[in-house]
Amino acid sequence: MLTDDRLRDFVARELGGEAPAPGGGSAAALAGAMAAALAGMVARLTLGREKFAAAAVTMADCLAASVPAMSRLLELVDLDAAAYDGVVAARRLPRATDDERRARAGAVAAANARAAEVPAETAALCLDVLRLVPRVLEAGNPAARSDAAVAGLLALAGLRGALCNVRINLDGLESGAAAAAARHADEMEREAAGIEPLVRELSRGLLGGGGTRQA
Repeated sequence: MLTDDRLRDFVARELGGEAPAPGGGSAAALAGAMAAALAGMVARLTLGREKFAAAAVTMADCLAASVPAMSRLLELVDLDAAAYDGVVAARRLPRATDDERRARAGAVAAANARAAEVPAETAALCLDVLRLVPRVLEAGNPAARSDAAVAGLLALAGLRGALCNVRINLDGLESGAAAAAARHADEMEREAAGIEPLVRELSRGLLGGGGTRQA
């Protein structure tokens, strides 16, 4: 079965449970990983077919980019939860003495920085995947256009979800770092917003249509 016990546990018990982590940041990374996997699948369904020979270089490039993106985004599912746990652990450090307070402040600052850094990396990788989507939609096997379209939707969701997690952690950063992180988040958001209409245009007609994947 595709939905084995581990996947069911992750979705129903971990994401859907009472613990705050894993949460939205992990879900965003997973969405990005699935987007990368789908983009890679479309490339694989195109490569090696004579009638799509003109797209071979483009599809090979897309496949080569999608595989490491998927791998890293899967790692970020766990790293995002770990970053949240790090913040909680730092805040629980003792602060009875001046030395303890200084140590705790340093630990909290480092943990807050990590909590913003991880979703920022997630967003950047989702943007990398989103950049691939118009290419696989336009040049990929047309029988897999719906898969490419879903890759675009998931990449957008992952990116925007990750940026939510960047922004919620800005208050824990030093002002200069917070401003830089906010600017970077806004830049990624703007670029994604610029790509989204092209993805939708290239996906036109799919939401109301059907079809089967052809070998």
